[in-house]
Amino acid sequence: MTATAFELGLNSFGEVATDGDGRPLSDAETVRLLIEEAKLAESVGIDVFSVGEHYRAGHNDSATPVLLAAIATATERIRLGTSVTVLSTNDPVRLYHEFSTLDAASNGRAQLVLGRASATESFPLFGHDLADYEELFEEKLDLFMRLQREETVTWSGKFRPPLVEQRLRPRMPPGGIPTWIGVGGSPNSVVRAGRYGLPLMLAVIGGRPQRFAGHVELHHRTLEQFGHTRQPVAQHSLGLVADTDEEAIETWWRYWQPVVAALAEERGFYRPTRERYLAEVGKGALFVGSPETVARKIATMARDLRLSRFDLKYDVMNLPREARARTIELLGSEVAPRVRQLLTKEPSHV
Repeated sequence: MTATAFELGLNSFGEVATDGDGRPLSDAETVRLLIEEAKLAESVGIDVFSVGEHYRAGHNDSATPVLLAAIATATERIRLGTSVTVLSTNDPVRLYHEFSTLDAASNGRAQLVLGRASATESFPLFGHDLADYEELFEEKLDLFMRLQREETVTWSGKFRPPLVEQRLRPRMPPGGIPTWIGVGGSPNSVVRAGRYGLPLMLAVIGGRPQRFAGHVELHHRTLEQFGHTRQPVAQHSLGLVADTDEEAIETWWRYWQPVVAALAEERGFYRPTRERYLAEVGKGALFVGSPETVARKIATMARDLRLSRFDLKYDVMNLPREARARTIELLGSEVAPRVRQLLTKEPSHV
């Protein structure tokens, strides 16, 4: 991977923003804001704009293909993807139709990241049993990849009716669209990505990202074992870019802390102390700071984890829309070229 080919992306979970007076935007206003932010991202040279899939209060990314289609009509070049698609609770046939249509409407700009889900609200919502968590994903991934890679498909499984000589339309390009496997830490998921010959998206939201180096090596070994060519590895992490380190650190803490405190109560992990926060900003998984600080940290991760792409999740509940916009502007205009400059001096080992 050359420095000029290194990609920078943005991820949103459709989280509600606030205006200049601190008023939370409505859900509809937040949806429209995402379209405007994607346009801004394209204007400053960001490579990919991705949207998640959640069914929680304050998140507005529950109909991701619809939102991406709206963004496609408002942009021309930026690639459009998902930061996670919960394949386990989606129907692979419907998902194929949605993304083949998006790819056609956007002139070949569609891609997606498939995951098993860390937030599990979609399971009861769509009538799935959490006890089938692993089996659902494995079966649906098998079908989805066959639909992408084969012209006609005959298939049978446990969780949906069989298919007999089905050819879906509109067609994706031969071989399908770029499809990544999202991994939050499970080696089994890494092996699965390698077995299918798919690229790997590392969701690193806490701790030192370098601990995933073994996962990258496992991915490369598995690809080789199953006769596949080397595939890209990317990282998804949270953060904010501002004009100074101090501004970025104080702004992100103000809005990130209550969100993580609520999640700590819900999921039973540590409450966010200021000390832990600053450790995450310094050596951990939060990419918070000035353009120079964030660029240097991204370049370090690119080298240490042999990355070809880095995606920043820039929205967090109630973050002012001005702070979101400034992150987008600085990521494209200052961080991205600086990362590529740093990697030119000392390239990653992809």
